[in-house]
Amino acid sequence: MPIDETRTFLPVNIAVLTVSDTRDLASDRSGDTLAARIETAGHCLADRAICRDDAETIEAHLRRWIADPQVDCVITTGGTGITGRDVTPEAFSRVLEKEISGFGELFRMLSYQKIGPSTIQSRAIGGVSGGTYLFALPGSTGAVRDGWDDILVHQLDSRFRPCNLVELMPRLLEHLKAA
Repeated sequence: MPIDETRTFLPVNIAVLTVSDTRDLASDRSGDTLAARIETAGHCLADRAICRDDAETIEAHLRRWIADPQVDCVITTGGTGITGRDVTPEAFSRVLEKEISGFGELFRMLSYQKIGPSTIQSRAIGGVSGGTYLFALPGSTGAVRDGWDDILVHQLDSRFRPCNLVELMPRLLEHLKAA
């Protein structure tokens, strides 16, 4: 996957939300993994939080960051499974204007290569709202590594070819200008 070194790298402001009933900042290995990878890639960790598995609470965090002009992208970790407490995709559905279906599909395809058919238990999802990218990853450190290393690090790099999500950022609010 080619990086075009003739293009300028544009850092993205990324907020990280860990969804968990049991973790705090001291025990949030998935959030730590994601934050470290974001910063190592040259992006800005715009904010970081932990909230419980509650759709209203998750939605409130998402809406706050969507409204914040200093946040370009939100990545969540946790709450994407199929148990009764896993409600991150439901919170996403309340705020998404457009789903990026390929994100979840690609995540599960890549995950299948590592964990086999257990990947069907993941409801990883991506989309756009208010000009902000939103991605929900499962809560394991392995899933965070897979989602970042195999997908997001490339799509959030303005030098990635043939295309990337960063070059689309100025156009995410076109529908508002047309109205």
